Amino acid sequence: MALLNYEHTVASRFMRYVQVDTQSDPTSQSQPSTEKQKDLSRVLVNDLLHIGISDVELDEHGYVYATIPATSDKDVPVLCYCSHVDTAPDCSGTGVIPIMHKKYDGNDIVLPDDNSVIINTKNHPYLKERIGDDIITASGKTLLGADDKAGVAIIMDLAAYLIKHPEIKHGKIRILFTPDEEIGRGVAAVDMAKLGAHFGYTLDGGERGHLEGETFSADAAMVTFHGVSAHPGYAKGKMVNAIKAASAFVAMLPKEEWCPETTDGMQGFVHPVSIEGGLEKATVQFIVRDFETAKLADHEQRLKDLVAKTVEQFPGLTTTFVVKEQYRNMKEILDQHPQVMDYAEEAYKRAGMTAQRMSIRGGTDGSRLSFMGLPCPNLFTGEMGIHSKQEYVSVQDMEMAVETLVHLAGIWEERA
Repeated sequence: MALLNYEHTVASRFMRYVQVDTQSDPTSQSQPSTEKQKDLSRVLVNDLLHIGISDVELDEHGYVYATIPATSDKDVPVLCYCSHVDTAPDCSGTGVIPIMHKKYDGNDIVLPDDNSVIINTKNHPYLKERIGDDIITASGKTLLGADDKAGVAIIMDLAAYLIKHPEIKHGKIRILFTPDEEIGRGVAAVDMAKLGAHFGYTLDGGERGHLEGETFSADAAMVTFHGVSAHPGYAKGKMVNAIKAASAFVAMLPKEEWCPETTDGMQGFVHPVSIEGGLEKATVQFIVRDFETAKLADHEQRLKDLVAKTVEQFPGLTTTFVVKEQYRNMKEILDQHPQVMDYAEEAYKRAGMTAQRMSIRGGTDGSRLSFMGLPCPNLFTGEMGIHSKQEYVSVQDMEMAVETLVHLAGIWEERA
């Protein structure tokens, strides 16, 4: 049942927010990686104050913290609703022009600023389920930014609704908007004591009804090949070319399995993401992914074995192999707190949906938050075609997500 006596603001907020360029930068070492992310954060602070929420803060790291006060006298666990403000570096986020396609009729959506960008049901089968909805796209030159400004707008609309309806019983709700999620640093500087929440939910999922409580576990691996330099005219028996060694190593990587191009479902992979260097030194960077954390070590040992074979081919070559933990499968934590997923599933039901528990072939802010003491699955927003010019979102999906959050807060209060 739709929310009563309330005219949603989620679509108008979303169309305003996506026009603010918030692209993050993986090459930057600052926090946040780009100052322009704070442009949207400042807008959100002002909007929260306008809604009537007084406990709002934008800190120096680009995080927005805010509180929706409790309306219940019960001792209800503090919830956190979280979304990220940044957009992906994969596609331009500068000069986004959002376009509303009212009552989508199922035909191709040809974007006006680049007629070669066509959103259709063949490439986006989920669109078939959204015929009749109001669909928002960009104009063809940029991504839209539904990932994750849909989540931001949903949380903002939820805040506006709850402030207008104090008769709805719920506990204290903390709002958290993060920068740099798209480059893997979304919660790197979150002050967990300041946040003060017991359980959380990120709003960063796709199709209506999807409930995501499992992610990859993730490492980064860096293989460095150290060669030996010599004058090329007198290099026989002396030179060891690190470029050739790195190239030979990459050529040994399997092409039919163990890589993103050939895996799906619950399969893990190892993926080279960059290679650079010169004669004396060449480096190959990898991301290593699997749903079973223990299997990461197996993948990394397999890489080490290929490194050893490369060394055999290039006498005099030396190598270093460095692994860095990135995030872990949130399911390991959520399984210890089954009510977090169960209450979300009940909220979906009350909003008229059947929850589909899904696994994410990736990670979210919730992956790291779960291991920082905040069990935190991921809820749907309707964002689709993400990181591309074909990105779109259904207004009705966003509105359904707002309703789901209202029910979710109520369920935690009922069961307290």
